[in-house]
Amino acid sequence: MVVIVMEIKLQNVGKKYLHEWVFRKFSYMFTKGGAYAIVGPNGSGKSTLLQVLAGSLTASEGTILWTNGSTINPEKIYSYISLTAPYLDLIDEMTPIEFLQFHDNFKPLISTESINSILEIIDLKNVAQKQMRYFSSGMKQRLKLAQAIFSNTPILLLDEPCMNLDKAGIDLYQQLINNYAKDRLVIVSSNHLIEYSFCKEIISIKDFKIER
Repeated sequence: MVVIVMEIKLQNVGKKYLHEWVFRKFSYMFTKGGAYAIVGPNGSGKSTLLQVLAGSLTASEGTILWTNGSTINPEKIYSYISLTAPYLDLIDEMTPIEFLQFHDNFKPLISTESINSILEIIDLKNVAQKQMRYFSSGMKQRLKLAQAIFSNTPILLLDEPCMNLDKAGIDLYQQLINNYAKDRLVIVSSNHLIEYSFCKEIISIKDFKIER
């Protein structure tokens, strides 16, 4: 069987807002099976870089290629990527079951787990029929992680994945990464080692803060 390697290749990529460069001259190759951390101070551009990698923001300069043996159309890249981030909201009127069923319609979940088993794994089975408007921030974050990690995608992007999680939630996050992310391309944006301790490559966004 031929193994197809999922890659994201950036060549001299930069992003600016108005006249200010968030980052510039970013060249890197991200490869399936690798775990990468993007680190830097708050407001330094980590989340912006993650959104460029996801294809949700367009680079101001340079080229970015997503490939899986052949080049993927940027308009189709969303189907290869799952993302969790603080700025992505859940639909409060939905229950966890409704939310995961809705998500599964346009981005299928992995076949090895059912929605019920996923909710059991993240310890939300007892509130599966409860509207998420009544959930704590930690419960919502568990569901955000489930939406991303259990999606059947080769690329997993995690922006501050342990926000609002207590120790049990952080332990769960690390367990999910260990059990369901080993063979994927994983990129974590974070300032906290506990969120990216499994990453083999560390990228400092400060190295790409070129003003001109």
